[in-house]
Amino acid sequence: MKKVTALTAMLLMAPAFATERGPAIPDYPADQVANNTYVIHGPKGYPSPENQGFMNNPAFVVTDEGVVVIDPGSSVQTGEMVLRQIREITEAPVVALLNTHVHGDHWLGNHAFRNADPQVPIYGHPNMIKGVEEGAGEQWIDIMHRSTEGATAGTEIRGPNIAVGDGDAVSFGDTTFRFHHPGPAHTTTDIMIEIPEKKVLFLADNVCNERIVGMNDGTFRGSVEVIDAALQIPAEVYVPGHGQTAGVEFVHDYRGYLDGVYSGAEEFYEQGMEPFEMKPLIEKRLARFKNWTGFNEELGKHISLAVLEAEQAMFE
Repeated sequence: MKKVTALTAMLLMAPAFATERGPAIPDYPADQVANNTYVIHGPKGYPSPENQGFMNNPAFVVTDEGVVVIDPGSSVQTGEMVLRQIREITEAPVVALLNTHVHGDHWLGNHAFRNADPQVPIYGHPNMIKGVEEGAGEQWIDIMHRSTEGATAGTEIRGPNIAVGDGDAVSFGDTTFRFHHPGPAHTTTDIMIEIPEKKVLFLADNVCNERIVGMNDGTFRGSVEVIDAALQIPAEVYVPGHGQTAGVEFVHDYRGYLDGVYSGAEEFYEQGMEPFEMKPLIEKRLARFKNWTGFNEELGKHISLAVLEAEQAMFE
């Protein structure tokens, strides 16, 4: 028998390591929220080994020309799961991907769809395209890999290649997708997507349902203004970036949380209080949100960010 040296063994192992990837994600159901419109509601928590990084709400719309996918998730594995759910409903080709913002838990799943069709167009805000080009993709690949202990391994960056901004629209067959970017909110890259024929509005992470998300890249005042603009869009079905699709009530709730953090921080800052001093007071005011996922983890950080924003506003 030929002796296998240590070097030979390493060479034999190298291809397997190079192609190593995380495990497949279990199937999650696609919930029909409007005619030919489906949302796969992901877990509401943070990326972890348990959820394998799947935590957003991928969606797809079956049009006369094919399938349009919105935010296919955080990894190639999530994107493949979304594609499996699409194939449970239709064999129509995927004709476009729409990405709502630069945070990778929403768009790294593009990889799976580009594997299936290297030419499929991907739409996103120009600030998102710039952010991905300047390194946001690599940052989010690393965040998801570390947070899931390698469950998202194998995911590659496939960012948007078609820029869309406020007021732009694209149509596929009988279905219009209108993009709204009233201004900076959760990030500077956010687009909300309206389907006027179905009275559906995809809010992205500008609004979540029973889930509080980070605001490190955002603005509280801007978010409230964007939510106010969203409430002027004629819709009946609201799809949050995280949490369950529902009617307009949770949109008002999320606005109340963001406005409560900012107005409280502004008020107590003017009284000379430090963030740690104002936290229990603001927490009491926002007690109705205490059971929302992320409340305990994010509130203190949100108050500190809101104080900085209020301080900056004083010099505008």
